[in-house]
Amino acid sequence: MNIKNVKNIGIIGGGPGGLMLGLLLQQQGFKVKIFEKAGFNVNRDRGGSLDIHEESGQLALKAAGLIDKFKSLARFEGEDTRVLDKNGKSYYEETADPNIEGGRPEIDRGELCDMISEQLNENTILYGKAFKSLEHLKNKQIEVTFDDDSNEIFDFVIGADGAFSKVRHYLSDVEVEYNGISMVELNVEDVYNQHPDLAKFNKNGKMMALGDNKAILGQVNGDGRIKVYMSYQMDYDEFDIFKEMTKSEIKKQLMKDFVDWDRDLKKYIEYAGDDILLRRIYKLPIGFKWDNQSNLTLIGDAAHLMSPFAGEGVNMAFYDAYILAESIKEHDDLKTALKIYEDQMYEVSEQSARESQGNLEEMFSEHAAKKFGDFFNQVGELFKEHQTHNQV
Repeated sequence: MNIKNVKNIGIIGGGPGGLMLGLLLQQQGFKVKIFEKAGFNVNRDRGGSLDIHEESGQLALKAAGLIDKFKSLARFEGEDTRVLDKNGKSYYEETADPNIEGGRPEIDRGELCDMISEQLNENTILYGKAFKSLEHLKNKQIEVTFDDDSNEIFDFVIGADGAFSKVRHYLSDVEVEYNGISMVELNVEDVYNQHPDLAKFNKNGKMMALGDNKAILGQVNGDGRIKVYMSYQMDYDEFDIFKEMTKSEIKKQLMKDFVDWDRDLKKYIEYAGDDILLRRIYKLPIGFKWDNQSNLTLIGDAAHLMSPFAGEGVNMAFYDAYILAESIKEHDDLKTALKIYEDQMYEVSEQSARESQGNLEEMFSEHAAKKFGDFFNQVGELFKEHQTHNQV
């Protein structure tokens, strides 16, 4: 299909990647609709602080003309990083200067998505529209049907519908795999006012404590809370024990499981409220690919789900949106543009997936804190050498 004949584009999934792709394609003059199965506040409700990388995620923000707005909202002090063992011994400490722009500033997911959504044309995003199925029509268009049995016809469809993508099934029979890690997600609200001792301990960014095939990951959000990820390496069925518990029982179980950890680390459990989420971590096979189609493709977790230990989730989704939009801009034939995009995406995402899997295995290995501390210290030294070289 000649790209000049592409009039209507449907994007399934209204997370950061789907929104960014929609904006980049709208800026090229395409008519775009984005369908999100959840409600209007989906991205704010899912919360979480995201670090947007200079070499990947920020490329899309620059292309969309949003980099200055992003930097005005981002928290450069959010690059603070601590690596500890279960006894509280520190193996790495970094305190970011908020007045100096680092390469991976933090921003809350809701704030990031609002910033993009504000730039989209009115009525671009349709909330409460869950994808049900699609059908390739004889005229080469695609008919998409939703759970409410409504349907729409598009020249080009992109699945940006996340880890458990339904669009993916029209490209491949591959299924996601449990990655061996499960998390109990906690929230410590208003930490600077209610729990200044923990705020001081955590600092303004990320704290990771590692040991005994477990981890405590604490991350400050822009709304003043710390999101806490109590992480276990365990078999799939073992995690079901938490699903049978009340919230108070879950916290008691966590205190039992981490009973011999440092007193300050146990405060992440002690101070947490009742907003608790249970989740297993999944992945797609590293190197997953599908046969190139003329007007259907995937971006983000739908295309390359990986464990969240490379910090690449939203960055890869943004990068996918960027290289897909660029490929469409540079080629006359849509299938060719998709092939160029997919080949480039496969190469970059496979490298990130291998890095992510390697980080996961290190994080839950013996002497994990020392290994991660050594890694961060090496990266820090390389960065200092780079800065010194540039100043000469």
